Amino acid sequence: MTILVTGSTANIGRLVVDHLLAAGATDVRALTNNPRKAMLPSGVEVAEGYLRRPESLPAAFDGVERMYLAPTPDTVEEVVSLAAEAGVRHIVDLSGEHESWWGAVTSAVERSGIAWTHLWAGEFLENDLVWGDQVRRTGQVRDPYPDVVSAPIAMDDIARVAASVLLGSGHEGRTYELTGPTALSRAERVHELGAVLGRPVEYVRVPVEEAVEILEPVMGVNARFYLETAVASLVGAPQRATATVAEVTGRPATTFAQWAAANADTFR
Repeated sequence: MTILVTGSTANIGRLVVDHLLAAGATDVRALTNNPRKAMLPSGVEVAEGYLRRPESLPAAFDGVERMYLAPTPDTVEEVVSLAAEAGVRHIVDLSGEHESWWGAVTSAVERSGIAWTHLWAGEFLENDLVWGDQVRRTGQVRDPYPDVVSAPIAMDDIARVAASVLLGSGHEGRTYELTGPTALSRAERVHELGAVLGRPVEYVRVPVEEAVEILEPVMGVNARFYLETAVASLVGAPQRATATVAEVTGRPATTFAQWAAANADTFR
């Protein structure tokens, strides 16, 4: 059974490759735009191609039974059409609610005629790495939304679920809402970060404009979208934690404290 991993050098796709290999998969094909720089593990078949260049995909899809589909809403219709023509039987996609930006992926995959499993992830724990610079310099996190509650998930846990679904059975037609194991406010996450670091980290509430200016050196033009859209969307709509990661993989999702401990050097 050939499994194709698209976005194989991106944050989550690369981890999907690793988890498939760790689980004993022997027929993994990795799609990359630049095979010479991909640095993929030995034993992985490397296929040149790019989801935003659908014309590059037919050879990569040849003989594939299952695939992990990274989210590329702008070309997804063409991509899934080519996958269907090639005989792909199951797509595991990273997507989102139909009305969301990633919803185009969800809808296209559902219309493709291919069996599917949707992975809907909330906020990534890795987003909190953007606090690293100000924590190191000032011992503070200056942010406009102390009471926004979410249950952020580690990218590695998303990849672990994807690998389990790709190698397992009984997941067709299922939508998995993926979160971390505990819902926390942003202020609570900052407090927990301080506990992990062994020194206080102060949460300081500031206006959105000030927070955007603080994050722009780290996030560039994405800082405003992140705060005004991604985070603000949770105001008054706290995200609940799910146990889906544990249910699918047999191992609980990474806690915030575990993640912070593994990434503590970023904040020191």
